[in-house]
Amino acid sequence: MLTNALLPIAFGAVGMVAAFLIYANILKTPSGEGRVKEIADEIHLGAMVFMASEYKRLAVFCLICIVALYASLGIDTAIAFILGAVCSGTAGYIGMYSATKANVRTAVAANTRGAAAALNVAFFGGSIMGLTVASMGLLGIGVLYH
Repeated sequence: MLTNALLPIAFGAVGMVAAFLIYANILKTPSGEGRVKEIADEIHLGAMVFMASEYKRLAVFCLICIVALYASLGIDTAIAFILGAVCSGTAGYIGMYSATKANVRTAVAANTRGAAAALNVAFFGGSIMGLTVASMGLLGIGVLYH
């Protein structure tokens, strides 16, 4: 039986599994051919390069914050900050990765199957980020509390 302290971890894990299953389902939709696929790949690559550059800069800022938190509030607060930053960064990366993959599939669905199909792909593509943010938050808080 799960204790109350383990519930956030369990729900966080369930949310991450749900996000993965939605992502796997989105990948089954057509992603276009030829020039459309080339442009989509370039957008995805550009977004990933941007995220890597952004995260490198954020790491410096986080390091400064960690030192300040450790000096002023202690090791527990610094560890909580690190865990929160890792959870947030992970959610951001997964969200950007899945959004750029869903983007072209939304456009292809709109072109081949209409607005309703495109809205469906876009909605579920966006839900991955929401599920990931909430799930990572639950996992982080659950780990800290436990």
